[in-house]
Amino acid sequence: MAVLDGIRVLAALAVLFYHYVVLASAWGRPTSDVFPVARRFAVYGWLGVEVFFLVSGFVICMSAWGRSVGDFAVSRVARLFPAYWTAVVLTSLVLYAWPEVRSITRFTDVVVNLSMLQGGLGVPHIDDAYWTLFVELKFYALFALVVMRGVTYRNCVLFCGVWTLAGAVAPAIDNGVLSFFAIPSSSPYFIAGMAFHLMRRFGPNAVLWAVVGVQYLLAQHYVGDRMASSLGRAAAEQTPSWPAHVVILIAFAVMAALALGALDGIRWRWLRHAGAVTYPLYLIHMMVGLTVIHHFRDRVAPVPLALGTTAGMLLVAWVVHRFVERPLGRRLGAGLRRGIEDIRAGTPARPVLHRVPAQPTAPEAERIPAGGHRA
Repeated sequence: MAVLDGIRVLAALAVLFYHYVVLASAWGRPTSDVFPVARRFAVYGWLGVEVFFLVSGFVICMSAWGRSVGDFAVSRVARLFPAYWTAVVLTSLVLYAWPEVRSITRFTDVVVNLSMLQGGLGVPHIDDAYWTLFVELKFYALFALVVMRGVTYRNCVLFCGVWTLAGAVAPAIDNGVLSFFAIPSSSPYFIAGMAFHLMRRFGPNAVLWAVVGVQYLLAQHYVGDRMASSLGRAAAEQTPSWPAHVVILIAFAVMAALALGALDGIRWRWLRHAGAVTYPLYLIHMMVGLTVIHHFRDRVAPVPLALGTTAGMLLVAWVVHRFVERPLGRRLGAGLRRGIEDIRAGTPARPVLHRVPAQPTAPEAERIPAGGHRA
């Protein structure tokens, strides 16, 4: 669906716009002085992450249909890790060579980041944008329970209901484990995305509209906290929140139109190619881009520098997609699928290089004394 790619492109550019125009770490002075007009719009660019989660709920529910848990895991690993590994290495090299915005303090942090599990271990992200990936992994782990039982309409609706209840209860009972997996501030977007896909596949009904409506209402509750975590508490209190609510409403409306087939006429081929680079772009744009801006801020005017950095990140993202993500993803997926088949068969399909010596038969064993020498 071309519209999904278009939404992903807009979300990725919104996040990039927010990082380059709002964050002062690269410019060395308040960005309200650097971009007095653009900053008023860029302060809401963090909402691109919420849109990503909304799309992710739709896409994961769609792509997992009819798959086993092993197939689901293989597809996610092959999709996420090749570009991610490249981004971690590239970002680490840039921060090591030009520690202007941030420096690499420990090599072990880089190694742990390669696992994508640093968020659960308390290890700093090499790039702050990576925090969303751990949220995605938790969503995949939860949805794997549905895949185990079979991705059906009934199981998906039950999952949406249980997850909604967990997200509503977790903050009240102050349970750390429940809050960790319930992800109350993000789950409304994943759940709504799933409901939109069910509408797309089976048609809308009152139950699915109720699921979407509840998620929209729950999402409003966390807008203030998300603004504070993105902009800082003081800046968030001085920034109107109503545009964020409007953007969320528009995002839900566009996904509803997509679910109902109202946007099926949009089939621009370039959207597919543009959508393909959004994931690498998201992974590499922040710390690498901010370092480039910091390095050249005294030699290039702000607007050309921001636009040039954006163009450069788009080019690097395309290179990563074309020469790393696609070929390595295919090879990684093929290797993992062979491994899954071996697990299903109960034994590796290929010959073992180093075989375990066969144990002696009972009569022969009797002739071998405890010292290990034959009689």
